[in-house]
Amino acid sequence: MSLFPSLPLLLLSVVAASSAETGTCEDVRKTCPVLACGSPGINGFPGKDGRDGAKGEKGEPGQGIRGLQGPPGKVGPPGLAGSPGLRGVPGLKGDPGTCPDCNSDLDASEREALKSELDRIKKWADFSLGRKVGNKIFLTNGDKLTFDGVKTLCAQFQASVATPRNAEENTAIHNLAKEEAFLGITNERTEGQFVDLTGSTLTYTNWNEGEPNNAGSEEHCTVLLKNGRWNDIKCSSSFLAVCEFPA
Repeated sequence: MSLFPSLPLLLLSVVAASSAETGTCEDVRKTCPVLACGSPGINGFPGKDGRDGAKGEKGEPGQGIRGLQGPPGKVGPPGLAGSPGLRGVPGLKGDPGTCPDCNSDLDASEREALKSELDRIKKWADFSLGRKVGNKIFLTNGDKLTFDGVKTLCAQFQASVATPRNAEENTAIHNLAKEEAFLGITNERTEGQFVDLTGSTLTYTNWNEGEPNNAGSEEHCTVLLKNGRWNDIKCSSSFLAVCEFPA
């Protein structure tokens, strides 16, 4: 087959394609800036950060596994002390004690000698320092103390604050004291109801005229006056300490 008959057709196709490409470039130059048809430029510097947007709504709780509890914080300062609680019920009476220093091997004669010596000391104390009435001995060391101070002093010697049970004991305390002295009689538990220090109701009283009057609503203790009568007085006052011992 001969190639020459096709040659004119091939040339015609090349010319048409060239004409189409020329027209397209001219159209681009008419619609685009000159630089748009050149090589890409270098990237510029990044712009400034934009402002923070509005805070979004709180999301739903996550569904993951809860983390472990953290360590405990520091211990805070101690709080104020609370008010004292109610007094507990008294316990049962304990067993009798023993005296490790006592000599249980003393014979009868030695025990009798010790008893006689003790009796002699009691009689000397009764004669020189105190007053004995019935099975009581009243003694004073001359100190003037508050009522609590008198109770503490007497308790140190296994004694109690002098408490007359009758007129004879009242006279003995009056003659010993020769001045105003505390008696073991108060109404600290119940206002207007004077009792002894064991809480027992009084079977003997010797109040001064118009007493007790609880002046100032603070007179809860009892003092033996110089005339031998009684008067209610403040427990914080200081008067002569008189103790009573079993004879």
